[in-house]
Amino acid sequence: MHSEDSIFKRNIAQTSEFPLSLEIDRAEGIYLYDITGREYIDLISGISVSNIGHRHPRVVKAVRDQADKYLHVMVYGEYIQSPQVRYAKLLAENLPLELNCTYFVNSGSEAVEGALKLARRYTGRQGIVSCINAYHGSTHGALSVAGNENIKSPFMPLLPGVDFIRYNEPGDLGMIRDTSACVIIETVQGEAGVIAPSDDYLQKVRARCNETGALLILDEIQTGFGRTGTLFAFEQYGVIPDIVTFAKGMGGGMPLGAFVSSKKIMDSLKSKPALGHITTFGGHPVSCAAAKATLEVLLDEKIIVDVKRKSDLIRTLLKHKKILTVRGTGLLLAVQLENSNMVNKTIDLALSKGLIIDPFLFCDDSFRIAPPLIITDEEISKACRILLEVMEEV
Repeated sequence: MHSEDSIFKRNIAQTSEFPLSLEIDRAEGIYLYDITGREYIDLISGISVSNIGHRHPRVVKAVRDQADKYLHVMVYGEYIQSPQVRYAKLLAENLPLELNCTYFVNSGSEAVEGALKLARRYTGRQGIVSCINAYHGSTHGALSVAGNENIKSPFMPLLPGVDFIRYNEPGDLGMIRDTSACVIIETVQGEAGVIAPSDDYLQKVRARCNETGALLILDEIQTGFGRTGTLFAFEQYGVIPDIVTFAKGMGGGMPLGAFVSSKKIMDSLKSKPALGHITTFGGHPVSCAAAKATLEVLLDEKIIVDVKRKSDLIRTLLKHKKILTVRGTGLLLAVQLENSNMVNKTIDLALSKGLIIDPFLFCDDSFRIAPPLIITDEEISKACRILLEVMEEV
């Protein structure tokens, strides 16, 4: 098969000086195949997207069936489209009663943008509180609440009125004030290197929001849909947000995001002005059909109940003197090495052996393991054997 590498580098906007440049021919389950037919274990699920594996048969069937009916017909929120309606109903049935109204968008960044607008519109306030080393996307508003100056400074000025607190530091919660429209926080910090909330930290955040009238936005873009061992990560911490954002694993490989809240809060976008938040392609019927099939697979096939055991198996197998620790929750793990140079060499060498891992944005001494949740014990063992081989050679 003819290589398209030169066209890729010339006509596709690049995001770094050194893209991986794998030429993918097809994908199936936990595997990617390049144009030569070489097999790669996708140990990152396209960054927590392919939770039920690549091209799950039920998702593919849902896409084909919907494509045979209609594609885009009207901007979001005007026509009654069955894939949106049926999926929103199923989603509400599996969320707390307070989270019963969904606004569909195209991506995680868009979900965050909508959630921030909703919080400001509903409360009438402007202040926003986020966390140091948080990552919520790269569009203008989402970048404004990112907690790392290196990725923000070239694009200043960003949104005003954003304050930053330290994750897992209850002493900082006094920065949430009665002028704060919202607190936006990852249930588990992803790009900081998979940092889970300690003790009752999220409950304390929830309590402070209740005291001040600020809305609590939980970002479940990377942790949602089974990734951490429950359908949504916040279920593990006894906290219900006012708004929750989803994307990545939501669409089963199709582009889809959402912010979800109560009908009362969401209705504030309907007037003064009308069309307070609009999107052309948000909630695309094919994506919603794929997402509904994805959620049904997660619920029907009992995939999530095995996530913790698989996580424990990875931790058990990944024992090596060069691995300082393996931390995380469920099948969202960070493997910490001595330094960033060792991480970069590990990623490159693993790729040469047919194993895909990747670094974190804000934690350069660790690499990510976030395989499709359907990975088998045998496939885990194979992947870990490769990683241990790599550790010997780095």
